[in-house]
Parts: sequence; C-alpha cells; structure tokens
Amino acid sequence: MRELVLMCAENDAEQLSDLLLEEGVLSVSVEDADRDTDVEQPLFGEPGTEPDVQAWKHNRVVALLPDEIEPKALLAQLQAQTGVDYASQSQLREVADEDWVRLTQSQFEPIQIAGRIWIVPSWHKDNPIVPPEAPENGQNNILIELDPGLAFGTGSHPTTRLCTEWLEACLPANTQVLDYGCGSGILAIVAKKLGAARVVGVDIDEQAVQSARYNAQANEVDINVCLPDGLAAGTFDVVVANILSNPLKVLAPMLAGRVAPGGHLVLSGVLERQAEEVAMAYAPWIKMGVWRSHEGWVCLHGQRA
Repeated sequence: MRELVLMCAENDAEQLSDLLLEEGVLSVSVEDADRDTDVEQPLFGEPGTEPDVQAWKHNRVVALLPDEIEPKALLAQLQAQTGVDYASQSQLREVADEDWVRLTQSQFEPIQIAGRIWIVPSWHKDNPIVPPEAPENGQNNILIELDPGLAFGTGSHPTTRLCTEWLEACLPANTQVLDYGCGSGILAIVAKKLGAARVVGVDIDEQAVQSARYNAQANEVDINVCLPDGLAAGTFDVVVANILSNPLKVLAPMLAGRVAPGGHLVLSGVLERQAEEVAMAYAPWIKMGVWRSHEGWVCLHGQRA
C-alpha cells in the first residue's frame, strides 16, 4: 500500500482533500507542515469560535492509495482540475502492511476513571489488569464496556474523569439524572450503575444518540436517550453537562431550569481560566463553584436553593 503526500497552502487544503476522495483514494489526512518547528501554530476552536479555514498556513495532505490508482495519473488529474502542479511538490511512500484493527485496538487500554470505575473496551474483557466486578472485600467495581466510536467519550479526558469522580463521590441514592450532551453515554451509564433510579441522556448529534443507546444496551442498563426536541418537560435531582464553556453559557437558563429544588448541577468542559465567567452565567439561578480541578480543567458544582 502507498501514501501520496502533497504540499498545499491554507486555502487549498479542503478542496484538495475533496478532490482526492472523489478520485477514489482510501483516506485523506491534513497535517501541519510546520509541526515541531519554531513557526508551528495551534488550530483549535470551540463552537461559535471555530477558525474560518480548517487548515494551517502550510499543509501536508496525505492520501492513502488503493492498488488500482496510478500516482502519476492522479497527479495529472489534480492538475487538470486545479491548475496546480502538485507533482513538483509530492512524495510517494510505501506503507507497511499491518493488522490495522489490532493496531487501532492496541491504542485503547482499560482505564480507571474513578476510584472503582473502569472503562473497558470489549476486546479487553479478559485483560488481567481489569479488576473483578465483585472483589472478595470492599465495594463492587463498576466495569463499563465502551469502544471508541464516532461520539465523544472514551473516558480518558480530564473533564470526563472529573464528572465521573463527582458522580461516584456525591450522587444521591435513587435519584433522577439528566446527562445533557451525553456523547457516547458514559456519564449516563455511570450514573445508572451507581444506583440512579432514572437517567436521561440528551445530545444534539443523532450519531451520539445512537451510540449512547448502543452502549447502554451493551452495559445492560436502562437509559432514555434522545435529541433535545425529545426531552419531556420536568426537572431532575442531578443535571450533568460536560460540553464546552461557550455552549454552557448559552444553555445556562435551560440547564438551570432543569434542576429540581435542592438538586445539583454539575458542569465540566471548562478550563480553569473560564470557570469564573461560566459561574457568572449561572449566578441568577444557581451559585456555582469549583468542585475539583485536573490538568487545567475544572468541574463546577452548585445546588439549587
């Protein structure tokens, strides 16, 4: 198998990627050509603040070629469509044959995300580092089967850990929980396995909804997962939202309104420097404070009067 590497400017990266896919390449990735140099620049953004162009100033576009595509013919076709001679700045390199499924799986080990809560990919069920669910002494461990997929939430991010730690330490018994922005459903599943009576997960992404439903079934827990329009009226004893600071501020009236009197609001996806402004957005309804921080991220908590 071979990779064709092309250099292009910022404004050409998206068009070049689309053209390569239309010509039948197996995959395309765009990399920062200045990575690991003094002129490397980050490319990031939250919802509402995304960069106008999803590319760097200098880009390396890497296309994985099937055997039937001839590189010279592909380069000629690209030049005919764009007027750019990519052949003069291209590189063809061999890709060693690999068991890509096994290689990908090897990157995801079982991880402990709270005191007794573990995320275990399905191919690691028999891994000796995974503790038994029912040890001879002490509380039962909670093992959650979760495979990496299209939706966010493999458990490795500090914000997921922070919310999980709060649920393990503070979740009241037999409570009703709303996980808003549920992604893969990891926090909703944790809440249910910790003893919540009723759990609802909500996400704006249909793929996330399907993923969370699948993961709930795989973990044998009963969770209602829906799009925002499917969320019925009512309040919850605990509302958890692990999103990002900008959408959290926009959603403040709605999320605060979903917290029952005496209920808890738990927010994450917030950097330490953003904590005060997010807390201020919720101040008219619930006084929020930093419950815990980890690796520059915070978990905010507040209780409705």
